[in-house]
Amino acid sequence: MAGGRMAMDSASLCGLVAMAGAVCLIFVVFLGIRIVRPTHRAVIERLGKYNRFANPGLSIIVPFMEHMYQINVTEQMVNADQQEIITNDNLNAIVDAQIYFKVNSDEESVKHALYNVNNYDYQIVQLARTTLRNIIGTMTLKIANSERGKINSELQKTMRDETKHWGIDIVRAELKEIQPPPDVQETMNKVVKAENEKVAAVDFATAQETRADGERRARIKEAEGVKQSKILQAEGEAKAIQLVNDAANKYFIGNAQVLRKLEAVEKSLGNNAKIVLPVGKELVNVISEAAGIVPISKRAKESGD
Repeated sequence: MAGGRMAMDSASLCGLVAMAGAVCLIFVVFLGIRIVRPTHRAVIERLGKYNRFANPGLSIIVPFMEHMYQINVTEQMVNADQQEIITNDNLNAIVDAQIYFKVNSDEESVKHALYNVNNYDYQIVQLARTTLRNIIGTMTLKIANSERGKINSELQKTMRDETKHWGIDIVRAELKEIQPPPDVQETMNKVVKAENEKVAAVDFATAQETRADGERRARIKEAEGVKQSKILQAEGEAKAIQLVNDAANKYFIGNAQVLRKLEAVEKSLGNNAKIVLPVGKELVNVISEAAGIVPISKRAKESGD
């Protein structure tokens, strides 16, 4: 019986050990499970040395022997804190910029970002600040304000050259602001205001000139219309007079002569003047015809007939 009991104890012990081993194995496997998100890439080190590259998905590592280090490969932004920069015209300008970058997703770039630079976020900021001082320090404040695109391009190019062995791509660099000293800013505001007022005055003068020119043209057109109207009226009246004159010459010239003679006789008779006229004269005939008297010679002739 004692032997049977010892066999049972031995079997139970083996079962417990196997169960404990299985639990430990499951626990170890659980500790070795790693999930890499699509926005990250990872490297796995074994005993302090690079071992393999991990893409997004499930990865298994050996706990306590291997370690995984993940890096974000999406575009990121760091703010180059404000700093005072002395421009070429000896003015203290406050400059601020933003740098957009990303770690390239290939294996070599991820390794460079981990092993070639210590804390690339911090070093990008410091590099951007230094580069800005070098670029803006060679410009006057006015040029720096008017050529921000050029500053952005030079900043991006310089930083790309300096960080190409970091496995990083500088996507773009943006100069946020350049603030001149307060007194300079006030002067610049006055200059801008004066320029705006000048432009407004020129625009107003141009508008007034255009309006005056329009009114002048309208008056000229009106005067030309009146002139043309008077010319047409005068031409009409001249034609009417011409027509009347032509008609008078054609139809009334003989009667007009008779009328003139009668007016002369009437004036003479009105003054009780005695007039001796030859019988054969045309004026006697006129007066006789006007008075209804036929001359004697003409009467005798008519009686003989």
